Amino acid sequence: MGKKRTLTEAETLEQYRVAFENVEKQTEIATTMAEFGYEEALLNEGKTLLTNAREAYDANKTEDDETTIAYNNFSTIKGQLETEYSLHRKKGKVVFRKDENLLTKLGLTGSLPTIYIKWLETVKKFYAVAAGNTEIETALARLKVTPTELQETRTLITVLETARADYLKEKGESQDATKLKDAAVGAISDWMSEFYAIAKIALDDNPQLLESLGKFVRS
Repeated sequence: MGKKRTLTEAETLEQYRVAFENVEKQTEIATTMAEFGYEEALLNEGKTLLTNAREAYDANKTEDDETTIAYNNFSTIKGQLETEYSLHRKKGKVVFRKDENLLTKLGLTGSLPTIYIKWLETVKKFYAVAAGNTEIETALARLKVTPTELQETRTLITVLETARADYLKEKGESQDATKLKDAAVGAISDWMSEFYAIAKIALDDNPQLLESLGKFVRS
């Protein structure tokens, strides 16, 4: 026997929507369920919970999309900076290979950190020292690293920091939206759990009507 597939949240919310629509439109179901307390007022309570859940679900999806876009932007800019700095780092090590003090000042000694913050600090150190320093700029120009290029790459660091801040903001908003969505979906699911339990009792003599409420019934 195959394992029953778990519905996605979107599928679950659609099942609930169909249940509310049919419990009101199909006279036999409406009459029977009303006898068990599911009259207009109680059904409206459930529909309100469903509306809240749907809105929270949609808002969460929007925040997730915005987070993905912000991360992709951050990742792209980081990749650009990594490429630029990698080339400048190699050239700097060659040009200043005989000057240990300058290598240290430029952050060109040892291995390049992989942890983001430490990596960024190493990158920032190089351009903060090199950009605007005539002696260093002249030396790097021998390997076709222009002062303009150093300044542009330094500016790219600022762009990257802004992109990361935007990504972290969107990530936080997405996490908050997820909590709200989980709470709203949990509320309607709890309400529907009782609704279906009572519907199963109310429609016991005509179980096929349960399928109109989104519940599959074996023949």
